[in-house]
Amino acid sequence: MSVSFIVVLFLIGFVGSFLSGMAGIGGAIVKYPMLLYIPPLFGLTALTAHEVSGISAIEIFFATIAGVWAYRGTGLLHKTLILYMGGAVLVGSFIGGLGSSLLSEQAVNMVYGVLAVVAAILLFIPRKKVEERPASEVMFNKWLAAGLAFVVGIASGVVGAGGAFVLVPIMLTVLAIPTRITIASSLAITFISSIGSATGKIATGQVLWGPAIVLIVAALIAAPLGAKFGQKVNPNVLKWILAVLILATAINIWSDLL
Repeated sequence: MSVSFIVVLFLIGFVGSFLSGMAGIGGAIVKYPMLLYIPPLFGLTALTAHEVSGISAIEIFFATIAGVWAYRGTGLLHKTLILYMGGAVLVGSFIGGLGSSLLSEQAVNMVYGVLAVVAAILLFIPRKKVEERPASEVMFNKWLAAGLAFVVGIASGVVGAGGAFVLVPIMLTVLAIPTRITIASSLAITFISSIGSATGKIATGQVLWGPAIVLIVAALIAAPLGAKFGQKVNPNVLKWILAVLILATAINIWSDLL
């Protein structure tokens, strides 16, 4: 890898991981299109959809560890929610990660595009005001949460994402989880999901380790910074930042596919 390629990869990883920690997502919603489209703009090696999904799967594992660590001791990590959704999304993401090697480049991008559209729609649906309260007082439908997480896990495993950019809107809109608990807990759920998708990608030889290591270093620096910043930002601001990012990415992906 050239120095310029390493610098571009590091900047992509830093920006994506900062947003990851701030908004409670794994960062793939930002890094997937950035890794696809930015290197060629600088005359650098273009990565394929399979390579990008493999790199993302490994990097998200480390980005979410760093993000969760920043939320330790805050009382915002909902253990039951993490257990049910994390377990289901782990199984689904492992299946998706293994099966992704059988799909074409266009099919991988299409799965990503569908995920982005679903997430954007969910975020723009008005929801009842949910009182911000301690995680110990928050109740939800456990089996609905697990079922939705399993389906999202399969799709996110295909594109090497943790699936948080879809799980966050589901937790906010369908399960009515308070915003700050959603953001903190989704990082833990995404970490569990990334174990499955990363294992599937490694098992099928879809990981470029050089670029992955560069993004991992960026993630370990930026994700905790984003998490600390996110704790100080108005939850509605975080929601709209996430919604705009997802919508812009969906438009970009579908404009290329169509």
